[in-house]
Amino acid sequence: MENFFATTTLSAIPLRATPSHRAEMISQLLFADYFEVFAQEGEWLQIKTLSDNYVGWVDAKQTTKIEAEYLSQPKDDCCFVSNEANMLALKGTAKSAVYLHAGTSLPNYNEGKFSLAGEQYQLASSNVVAPNADDFDANLSETAKSFLNVPYLWGGRTHAGIDCSGFAQIVFKILGIPLNRDAWQQAEQGDLVDFLTEARAGDLAFFDNEEGRITHVGIMLNNSQIIHASGRVKIDRIDNQGIFSGDEQRYTHKLRIIKRYH
Repeated sequence: MENFFATTTLSAIPLRATPSHRAEMISQLLFADYFEVFAQEGEWLQIKTLSDNYVGWVDAKQTTKIEAEYLSQPKDDCCFVSNEANMLALKGTAKSAVYLHAGTSLPNYNEGKFSLAGEQYQLASSNVVAPNADDFDANLSETAKSFLNVPYLWGGRTHAGIDCSGFAQIVFKILGIPLNRDAWQQAEQGDLVDFLTEARAGDLAFFDNEEGRITHVGIMLNNSQIIHASGRVKIDRIDNQGIFSGDEQRYTHKLRIIKRYH
């Protein structure tokens, strides 16, 4: 088959490890996430996301083909839904509803309206932001804390359920800094912070297992507190040993490195 580009016009769809609804959900694609399709098996498409080169399988029925020329158009006017778990958008003349998650891209956005794959949408709210890394420090705490108590979900990237690296990725996306999808990939980005005492809000702390593999990430709120997804999104104490869980009253994650991206 010849490769082509596509997106989804649904609020969020699963990205799976293999072409089956029973397969592990390794991530989610949000409305207007773009991807390249390079293989097909029955009703399943093997894709690679354009934002972070993540590879997996999606149900073809949940995708919409787009022309390559569309992707080459300037997207400087693209905004993101900010700090709302669900934002209502009305699609086309029929005004059918689509609920958009925080961190969703709004292509060709202008005064409450945007378009995707030939369809026009109207937002029911005006709470959108143009991501600007210059405002990272000012907006980090509020953006990260808007996810407090969201349940942990392996592969999740929304307020309905989120995993540790998905949490970091979506918060940073809203704030204008692109991150890769998995914790170990994020650990390869950014600049090393030598000591915990030098950590500041917005740094990412990474944690490893007994084999030395990066398995967890959280967002530093200061040099002694971290917000992360473990059971739920919560704030815990951190020291040189790692995360001390307030819920469990024990150390749950062993600190490996701290990186800075802003």
